[in-house]
Amino acid sequence: MKILVLNAGSSSQKSCLYEIADEAFPTQALQPLWEGKINWTQDRGVAEIEVKTATGATLQKSIAGDSPQAHLTYMLNTLNHDATKVINQLSEIDVVGHRIVHGGEDYRDSVVITEDVKKAIADLSNLAPEHNPAALSGIEAVENILKGVTQIAVFDTGFHATLPDAAAIYPGPYQWVEQGIRRYGFHGISHQYCSQRAAQILGRNVASERLITCHLGNGCSLAAIKNGRSIDTTMGFTPVEGLMMGSRSGSVDPGILIYLLRYCNYSVERLDEILNKASGLKGISGVSSDMREVREAMSTTYAQGNSRAHLAWDIYVHRLRSGIGAMLASLGGLDALVFTAGVGEHSPQIRQAACEAFGFLGLKLDLEKNEHQPVDEDIATPDSAVRVLVIHTQEDWAIAGQCWQRLKCNYKV
Repeated sequence: MKILVLNAGSSSQKSCLYEIADEAFPTQALQPLWEGKINWTQDRGVAEIEVKTATGATLQKSIAGDSPQAHLTYMLNTLNHDATKVINQLSEIDVVGHRIVHGGEDYRDSVVITEDVKKAIADLSNLAPEHNPAALSGIEAVENILKGVTQIAVFDTGFHATLPDAAAIYPGPYQWVEQGIRRYGFHGISHQYCSQRAAQILGRNVASERLITCHLGNGCSLAAIKNGRSIDTTMGFTPVEGLMMGSRSGSVDPGILIYLLRYCNYSVERLDEILNKASGLKGISGVSSDMREVREAMSTTYAQGNSRAHLAWDIYVHRLRSGIGAMLASLGGLDALVFTAGVGEHSPQIRQAACEAFGFLGLKLDLEKNEHQPVDEDIATPDSAVRVLVIHTQEDWAIAGQCWQRLKCNYKV
């Protein structure tokens, strides 16, 4: 079975092609046959396209024009043309899976995409304006390029559908609940994959584990996972809530927003821009939304380094520790702490700073293992009461897995 996965962002479109045997789904992720990425770095008028294959073939191309669908068409045509060819024709693709950031209350499991599903994705765009419209554009492009192919939506909010009401419902008027205003949580595909992979690494049943998964990238969220189910998470009604992030603020006192609107003449549009694109590491440090650049700006000492970069680091660590503590309380204990995504996988300093606060649990980090860029590895000491894992999150593979399961369970239309 050949499965194409599309993962749409606000200014990018990532894609990969997997070939998976029909008989049984592999226990570990396979390498994709082909990977493609489109970056609209400046505007929709210029697309930077990068393609690579499992055999080492590569392609880089800049394409002018203001049609994202034309850009996607060009990228997908590299699947069966020239040096990056991995299939003879596009009709060999059996199914296309899409990551959809927001599925609302109605879409908790992956579904075959119909006109009703497309309408729901569009209607939820006001809750995920950076992502749902881009995903919908990808769905419509595939309809034109691969006519008649089955498409499946996999929702980032789906894994958190098991949140108990006490964790999901905000303490505002009950009318909010009736309006669908509640905690949905995000990064669910990543959190679910990492919980399953953690159980594999530890040789345990995921249903018996108490896990905290830390998805730390440009967007950041934590999940408390018990018996394989999400019972708490830091992101909420939108992806702005929770931890300090690259350019998002995370949780702030809502009274601040009222103050800015009432007394400082801020518009809703300006607040939205500030909370999503001018806050977090970027807003505090004044340097970058990238943790690596913030670390460089810190230099070696407070005297020599950028004091705002130091402050950004301190706030980030404080918020991360506080969030882990909250998840710990929801779980009533902890078997393993998992770090994933760009910062979680590649910053030993963040992992060490986070773990140092939980020595009282008997958590002991192996500092040497932590420094050596571990991948899918336990980096706690042998006598640690809590395991500490670094896991390379594989959202695309998880989406491919849900597509495979849907087709094998006769969901094909």
